[in-house]
Amino acid sequence: MLQPDHAEPGAHGADHAEGGFDAGQVIIDHVTNSSPDHPILHLPAIFGIDFSISKHVFMLLFVATVVFLLITTTVRRYLRQDRLVPGGFMNALEFVVEFIRDSIVLPNVGAKYVRSWAPLVLTFFCFILAANVVGLIPIFEVLGLIDHYVLHTGEHSLVKNVIHGGTTATANFNVTAALATITFFAIIIAGSLAHGFIQHWINLVPHGLAWPVYILLIPIEVMGMFVKPFALTMRLAANMTGGHIAILAILSFVFLFAREFGSALAGIGVGLFVSIPLAVGINGLEIIVVLVQAYVFTLLSAVFIGMAINVHH
Repeated sequence: MLQPDHAEPGAHGADHAEGGFDAGQVIIDHVTNSSPDHPILHLPAIFGIDFSISKHVFMLLFVATVVFLLITTTVRRYLRQDRLVPGGFMNALEFVVEFIRDSIVLPNVGAKYVRSWAPLVLTFFCFILAANVVGLIPIFEVLGLIDHYVLHTGEHSLVKNVIHGGTTATANFNVTAALATITFFAIIIAGSLAHGFIQHWINLVPHGLAWPVYILLIPIEVMGMFVKPFALTMRLAANMTGGHIAILAILSFVFLFAREFGSALAGIGVGLFVSIPLAVGINGLEIIVVLVQAYVFTLLSAVFIGMAINVHH
């Protein structure tokens, strides 16, 4: 189960040890995975590994299913039509496909291998972008309000379990590490297909250098192999987590100032003139970030794969 270690969230951080508002706990509850006590679906452990469906696992499967069904249905509907010019969502999808293929994959891997690696890079872009966008939509916050005022389900009900934890799967380092691992093996496969398995590893270091140089160069190049996926992992997850933490921290000013001054008016004033304008601004920035981070991950993946194919020393 994709689960960082953190303390039991309680009632979304509201019940602090002193009975006050705990901003830190609220932020942790909204950006991390659901706790081991609140999985959406309990599954038996296999070889000591908990395969229960947590919040981020659910979002991972949800986004993948939505993207697959949406793209598959759109393409099949277009293929059944008589006209060649696409319209609506198919037009936007065709633009994305051509942009990824011609502007990202082709310049990096070359015309010979563009058809081989464009599907992988395009899949990266569509999945990451969809996961990032879904993470900005307050689906489960609305569900929590409905449950609080209308449904009144029990503490361990399915609705309560779904509410616990964050909704952005790409903010989970386990998810981004899995995506980066795919890129890691894609680099090895691409180099092996282009030059042969043995020659791919030989190509890691320049030829014709004095042999003492290789004593330092080979460990550095091997380390660089693992630095690339590590950079992909940290960049995507950190950027998707940072924006949500900033928004929640700013919105927490309302409750912190209300408690500090002992007046709800102080909290309302800070909220109207500080928290809400700043939160709206950061949300607008997050809309740009979700697109940029999907683009950066796919671009770097294409660059790394291209470096293994087009060896220049």
